[in-house]
Amino acid sequence: MKAISKNPNPAELQNLHQLFQNGRLLQMESQAQLLLARFPKSLAVLNFLGMSQQAQGKLIEAAGNFRKMLVIDSNIAEIHFNLGAIQTQLNDKKAAISSYRKALQLKPEFTMAHFNLGALLQQQGLLPDAAKHYQQTVAQQPGFYEAWVNWGAVLQLQGDLKTAEQCYSKALMLNADASGYFNLGTTLYGLGEHPKAIQAFQDALRLNPQFAEAWNGLGETFRDQGNMDEALRCYREAIKVEPNHSRANYNLGEFYCFSGQLEQSIPYFTASDFADARERVLQCLYKTRQFDVFKLRLEETIAQNQPDSVLLGCLSAHYAINFQRDNAYGFCRNPMDFVQLTQIQELSSPDSLLLQQLLNDVKNLSIAERKQGRLYYGIQSAGNLLQRSEPSFRKLANLIKAKVIAYQQHFSGSHEALIRLFPKSLEFASSWYLRMKQGGYLTAHIHEEGWISGCVYLQLPDKQEQHEGSFEYGVDGDDYPRLHDNFPNQIVDQKVGDLVLFPSSLFHRTIPFHSEQERICIAFDIKPTQAVHDYS
Repeated sequence: MKAISKNPNPAELQNLHQLFQNGRLLQMESQAQLLLARFPKSLAVLNFLGMSQQAQGKLIEAAGNFRKMLVIDSNIAEIHFNLGAIQTQLNDKKAAISSYRKALQLKPEFTMAHFNLGALLQQQGLLPDAAKHYQQTVAQQPGFYEAWVNWGAVLQLQGDLKTAEQCYSKALMLNADASGYFNLGTTLYGLGEHPKAIQAFQDALRLNPQFAEAWNGLGETFRDQGNMDEALRCYREAIKVEPNHSRANYNLGEFYCFSGQLEQSIPYFTASDFADARERVLQCLYKTRQFDVFKLRLEETIAQNQPDSVLLGCLSAHYAINFQRDNAYGFCRNPMDFVQLTQIQELSSPDSLLLQQLLNDVKNLSIAERKQGRLYYGIQSAGNLLQRSEPSFRKLANLIKAKVIAYQQHFSGSHEALIRLFPKSLEFASSWYLRMKQGGYLTAHIHEEGWISGCVYLQLPDKQEQHEGSFEYGVDGDDYPRLHDNFPNQIVDQKVGDLVLFPSSLFHRTIPFHSEQERICIAFDIKPTQAVHDYS
């Protein structure tokens, strides 16, 4: 007796393949269903049926047929992979991740499964796991351009900028495109390598002169070098390409604001939805003494939004004291109550090895300088210092994080948004060293882009007069209008190894000193995690 075949004959399967190649999907689906009635356990027919349905957008039906295939044989990696692809299209990411993991259990060398799984994990914010799968992808297929790019993006998000630079450079060797140079530029900017960042942004613009993001990135790098003429030219080029470019409009508004041209800055901030642009408009209204309009806008903002703006927290606190009324904005109503002086024991001893390593790295590493108008007789480092790879900075970063966790626990009973919305993931939004020479000082300012800010002291000059070189904080500064002089302030006479933690909305400054000894500290901002540029 002749055995009954489980599959159609090769000619029938070839016909389904030909229909798929010719795009005759509906006919292919109909014929596959007819064949499936005769061969209900044919993996080949179920696969063709699922493919035809997937191509038509009938994703639920297609997923059902791939599941039927797994009932017949669950040990075929490609079936799990195809199901994962459809689940991704259905936005069922959890199921898709599970399918790709099963595919890789069966076939660890399945390169596309590694890549697709990495992409899903990246979207879910599971960055270490995503990085592992991108690494596996390029290990198996070194010419996989997109995997190098995505791995670089994940490393950049993790703060591993040096390795991210290597990934982006490898991707550019495979495909030198404008977006690749832009990604490299942003990483070099984060490393404080300004000349290389400028070259990368210029390479991006050489390939795509209409790349508004690259114009803006180039402008921000020139700004940090103190070359404002070139910075302004780049911002304007970005807006010429993309009139509503949010960040370029913000940067132009910021320039006019810092240069005292407050009325000119308002239209640019109004055209932007980047960062605290809306609050910047309120700041300009307040500083130009348009108090009635400011009051109306402040009340509207408080009614419509949760209290999560550092700048508005500062403005509202100043306004409340200025006009002798309650502070209605709940970010941090009494910021001076949330200053904490603590100490990093590993730095407090004069013979501390870590202290010596930090001072040596600060003084001798080739780190670019960032120009800023509030600092006198001193320099500030560019890039994100505590995300660098040197062991001294890594060690200090971990010690600071432990102190920040203790800070949160200390104030855990507070109902202020500063504590309620405290960053769950402690990442340094920015960090830098400050080196001041004789006569050096820093004028009163806040950290608008932070949430919790801090400063750790590595070297302090001898005091020739009381409080020289000390840390002063209060609720007034930056030429805010004063209707009276009843604005409180406090001074911290810090020691080497001390760490001052405070709300980023609090004004603070360095009191000038006259000693010939250098003053060295490392400052930082920590804020709730937000997405950074990701090209994939």
